[in-house]
Order: sequence, then C-alpha cells, then structure tokens
Amino acid sequence: MNIVTRFAPSPTGYIHIGNVRSAIYPYLLARQNNGKMILRIEDTDRARYVDGATELIEDTLEWLGLNWDEGPVIGGPNSPYFQSERKEIYLAWAKKLIEAGRAYADPTPPEQIEAYRRECNEKKVPFLYRNYRPKETPEWEIGMPLRFKTIPKEYDWHDEVMGDMHTGPEVLDDIILIKKDGFPTYNFAHIVDDAEMGVTHVMRGVEYLSSTPNYLALYEALGLERPKLVSLPHILAPGGNKKLGKRDGAKSVTEYREDGVLAEAMLNYLACLGWNDGTEQEVYDKEELIKNFSLDRIQTSGARYDETKLLWLNGQWIRKIFDEDGAETLFARTDGFWPEAAKTASDEYKIKVLSIIYDRLKTLSDLRTMTGYFFEDPEINLDLMINNKFLKKLSEAELENLLKQTINKLSGLSDWNAEALQDALNDLLQETGKKPAELFSLIRIAVSFAPFSPALNLTLEVIGREKTLARLNAVARAI
Repeated sequence: MNIVTRFAPSPTGYIHIGNVRSAIYPYLLARQNNGKMILRIEDTDRARYVDGATELIEDTLEWLGLNWDEGPVIGGPNSPYFQSERKEIYLAWAKKLIEAGRAYADPTPPEQIEAYRRECNEKKVPFLYRNYRPKETPEWEIGMPLRFKTIPKEYDWHDEVMGDMHTGPEVLDDIILIKKDGFPTYNFAHIVDDAEMGVTHVMRGVEYLSSTPNYLALYEALGLERPKLVSLPHILAPGGNKKLGKRDGAKSVTEYREDGVLAEAMLNYLACLGWNDGTEQEVYDKEELIKNFSLDRIQTSGARYDETKLLWLNGQWIRKIFDEDGAETLFARTDGFWPEAAKTASDEYKIKVLSIIYDRLKTLSDLRTMTGYFFEDPEINLDLMINNKFLKKLSEAELENLLKQTINKLSGLSDWNAEALQDALNDLLQETGKKPAELFSLIRIAVSFAPFSPALNLTLEVIGREKTLARLNAVARAI
C-alpha cells in the first residue's frame, strides 16, 4: 500500500499539545513507509477562525521538523488545501447524495429542533433527529441545512488501535452535511477530502470513535472504500482523571518553545505520550522514532501529561546536543535566552559560561536566572551567607578571615586556570582546616550570591582573576 496520511487542524487559536501529537503519528507512519503526509487546514468554522493561526500551525510543524509533502505553502496535486476554498467540491459530492435520495433539505427552525430535544429529555430517551425527519422537504439551496438521510443498521469495523468494533442502529442519525452558510460540517468535509486526496490512514483522537458509525454510513452511501481508522488515546491531565485542557497547566507549544524547550525534546516527549516500542529507551531522535514507530504499539488507554518528564527530557537533549555536536551548536540555539547583562558580552565568553553550566539546564530560559553573576557583579547579601547551613556556625570574624586567606592564596597564582585553581582550593582546605562544604560554600556565595553554581574552580576560571578577587574583597569589606 502507498501510505498517505494527513494532519488536518482547525485554525482556531494556539496549537495545543494534543493537536501536535495528532501530527506526529501520521508523520512517522508516512516517513517509515516512504509514503506522504498531507497538511490540510479545516477552516470551515468561520465563527471560530483566528487570523494568524494557520501560520502558527505551519511554523510549529516546521520547528518540530514535521515537513509535509502536500499542503499550504508547497502546494500539490490535490490543491486547494484550505477547506474554505473547496466549497464547490463538497457541493458536487452533496449533489450525488441528493440525487441518490440520501440527503435532504431541512427547513425545520432551530427552535423547533430544540423543542424536539427537550421532549426527548423529558421522556429520558436519546434524541435522534431521524425520528423527527420532515415528511416533505423543499429543493435544497444554500441558506438551508442539508442533512444526510441515514439508513439505521449495524456496523462492524476494525480500528488499528482499539481493535474490532461493533455498533447497533441506535447510534445512526441524520447528521448535517452542509450548514446554512454553505460550508460543510467536519462530518462531511473530512470524508470528501480524504477520498479526493487518497488518504489511506485517518488518525484522530479517540473522542471521534462514537461518531464513526455515521462516517461509515457516509462512506457506504458515497460508494467510497473505508480508509484505515486509527483512534489516538486521550492525553490526560496530570491527575489522570480527565482529558487535558487549557485549565490543567499545560501551555501551548509556542509557550514551551519560548521558554526554551527544544524541538527535539518536544517531539520525543509527545511521540512517547501514548506509544512505546516495548523497550526501556526514553531518549529518541527523529530517525529513531521513524524506525521504531508502529501502530500496534499505540496504547488504548489515556496517557497522563507530565511536564516534569518533558523538562527532564529537555535537559537530556541539551546535554546530548552539547556532548555530541559541541558547544557552538548548542550556543546557536540560545539566542534570546541570556540575561539582559549578557548583551555586551562576547560570544566567546558566553560559550565559556554555557560550557560549564549546560548540564544543569532544564530549559534554555534557565540561562536567564542561572548565569547573571557571570556578566555583572551580584548584589551583596550577607544574610544569604550568614544563614547558609554550612556557614551559620562561623562567626563574622571567621568568615572575614577565611575570605582574606582565600584572597591571598588566589592572588599569588601565576596561572588562572581550572587545574591551578583546584590545587589552590585544595591547599586552602589544608591550611584552614575547614571542610569543603564550609570553605567552598563561602567562596561560591561571595563570588555569585546565587543558590548554586557549577564546579567552583570552573566558575572562578570563567569569571576571571580580576573580577573574582574584586568580589571577594568587596564581601570581606562588607563583613
């Protein structure tokens, strides 16, 4: 089979975590089988359309490396790829149903339909519009909804994730095909588009499973072969008790990107959110995902969203890029994430800072909060020093004396490099009789006034002789 998949988002706002995962699996399947993935924009809901949302979708896919083979920007043989530009195609297919007696104009006012719904609620029976189908209908024209005339029956089908499925006639209804504004509903448009574009695998959220019988009825009425149906499990809120929503703390993909989450980590995390290859591996690059992906390893139950795991993976990817591709490659990804004081610093100096702190980063935006003291003198806060758990037993006189001993020792170094600094620090331990936690905490705080710093000798090497000694002297005077 020549596999064709599609990602068909609606441009209704920011792109959600769940939306992106619905693009990743079709992409992986298509690439694994030398097939193609189509990007199609489902923009027929004009009330919810948001300007700029399409460009955001495209930009996010490009950022993640999910390049499409047909769609906006690049075109293709099945254009146009915006549903709003395909109205005539839908009308032609609707005409086939009308001519076959399988679609009808619905003149019933909305308030009457609502009355039917209330009647069913009072009787505690499901509302099915087919039970209120008008006996006489006018010739259909735009301005009036067009409904599918269903034939209630049982359906059996196979879902590539959920397995063999069965439903009775009670779930089939006269769904709307074309709205009164002339635009198709999702229920109709996606079936027409998938058929026209040769889509072989339809991947979408499991919430569409209940609507599948109506889709099967449409395939049958239109004489179309069913594509393979793939229901993707819900992404659940952190508590695991409901579907992930905007109120559950998950940010948009754009926000994560702006916070310094790498594309590789986001792709890795979302691909494994509801799928695994049966191994203990957790870090996958795109090529490994393509190689290992399989539909039969998509889980049937919901996958709980865990931002802590995402950030852990991001830290793994930061280290992976640095270790495998070098400091310069990672540095090229850090633009815009440095503190304001770093603006005047050279790239060479920032690379030195990055080289000793990269393995502590969870996101690139951590650079803003973790590296400020490398670029400007920190504000002296003696309380931070005096209340430190390793230093609070020492008197101010002891603290001052230790700083002066440190200044004298470091001032006499002929070479200011990590090795020489470590030797000097080790000598100081012997000379002062202090524990590393005491002496090194004092020096670290006096130089950075930060909650933590990289290895002390590396920190001092990068800050440099002049600034290190100046800061130590300033703190000694302040005490």
